[in-house]
Amino acid sequence: MIYKLLWADDEIELLNGHIIFLKSKGYEVTTVTNGLDAVEACKNETFDLVLLDENMPGLSGLETLIQIKEILPATPIVMVTKSEEEDIMEEAIGSKIADYLIKPVNPNQILLSLKKNIHKKEIVTEKTNSAYQQNFGKLGMQISESLNIEDWIDVYKKIVYWEFELESADDSMHEMLQAQKSEANSMFARFIKKNYMNWMGSDRSERPMMSNDIFRERIFPLLDRGEKVFLIVIDNFRYDQWKVLANEIGGMFAIEEELYTSILPTATQYARNAIFSGLMPSQIKSMFPHLWVDEEEDEGKNLNEEALIETQIARYRRKDSFSYNKVLNSSAADKYLDTINNLSGNNLNILVMNFIDILSHARTESMMVRELASNEAAYRSITHSWIRHSAITRLFKYLADSNYTVIITTDHGSVQVNNPTKVVGDKNTNTNLRYKLGKTLNYNPKEVFEVKEPAKAFLPAPNISTSYIFATGENFFAYPNNYNYYVSYYKDTFQHGGISLEEMLIPIITMRPRGK
Repeated sequence: MIYKLLWADDEIELLNGHIIFLKSKGYEVTTVTNGLDAVEACKNETFDLVLLDENMPGLSGLETLIQIKEILPATPIVMVTKSEEEDIMEEAIGSKIADYLIKPVNPNQILLSLKKNIHKKEIVTEKTNSAYQQNFGKLGMQISESLNIEDWIDVYKKIVYWEFELESADDSMHEMLQAQKSEANSMFARFIKKNYMNWMGSDRSERPMMSNDIFRERIFPLLDRGEKVFLIVIDNFRYDQWKVLANEIGGMFAIEEELYTSILPTATQYARNAIFSGLMPSQIKSMFPHLWVDEEEDEGKNLNEEALIETQIARYRRKDSFSYNKVLNSSAADKYLDTINNLSGNNLNILVMNFIDILSHARTESMMVRELASNEAAYRSITHSWIRHSAITRLFKYLADSNYTVIITTDHGSVQVNNPTKVVGDKNTNTNLRYKLGKTLNYNPKEVFEVKEPAKAFLPAPNISTSYIFATGENFFAYPNNYNYYVSYYKDTFQHGGISLEEMLIPIITMRPRGK
């Protein structure tokens, strides 16, 4: 491919050596000696980059820059000038120039600027593809050798890193990474099957931090040190989505990043209630039966969160003053922020945000949303748009100017499902696609993680013969009745409740305003 350059300079004849050099590198160079001719050239022809002298007779370089930007808004413009005056630099940068070069320039300076502004994407893509190919074997070996939860957290972080790095890569790279991610989820499911029930019978020193540990291990110690805490729980918030948020707010806060392990099922009714109560689900039902809602009941499953927080604070004989709020949409968030100063007297403020979970469900139910979030990268992009244009940005700006220690976490993540696995249950079996509980479940035990004694996993059992099964990897449960329709409707959707890196290894972030 031949790239076309426009170079405008009233002393263009003195730059003949530079132009010959660029032509030898395969560039086609058009030259003009003034701003008016540069503008006219841009009206008649499209250029890949414009080199523009700042000091020309007639239209100045800055005036020419403005007019060219109106004609070719996406074309990078490099200002070339003898002037080192700060105000000219600032005005040029404010006009969104691509680069600023001080005369005399040598050919390699110009070539570097061209590589940065024309070839950057292809160079970065090529280098990234090469780097991933070199690391492919190492990551594969690490997946096969991971023996503990810290190993798996490291594997998952590396997979997410490469997902971001390879967003602009060709399809073959995406296929390689997706295959490696599927392999990792398969091996992770084996790890969970082998260890999860042992964790349930262990004290905290012998298992990872889990949902019911969050307040005791991350919130209460901060309050004990006299810090005021603002806890934000973003429902269904994955680690890769956290990395998107981190890019937006990282300049405001000093950040400590951790991943912890969600309990099973990785669903709000279980995991978030465990966070707020500090108890496992069966313990909630036993100790506070009026605050637990069984699967078959029509009542909302997460309506008692504030009361559960109260029970945890009381159980530890604490006197913390706290607020609890939940926002479901932007207008509710705006109203919350308009009154946020009223919460300053509390030691602990808790906010639950539901946008990501709503997006996940909307993607299942709406073909339009499914098109907009067609893959993992697009799903992250919608998250990014929400972060940038919603009240959450205003919230973090407020918190950056406050004296709060901010904790961001979630109850579970979600996984993109593709593989149906058949299950048969009676009419009382729950509807979740990633976990089932019932007394007459029929399934292939090789395709699931089964818990036949729920009490040992601290799970409620509505009936004496109740068992739980969990989907692994990219699997989802489908009923034999109307099977083809069911599979086509739910295939390629984001679901939660089961076992995968994305659902179980989830962020808990501690942030403090910079400089405070």
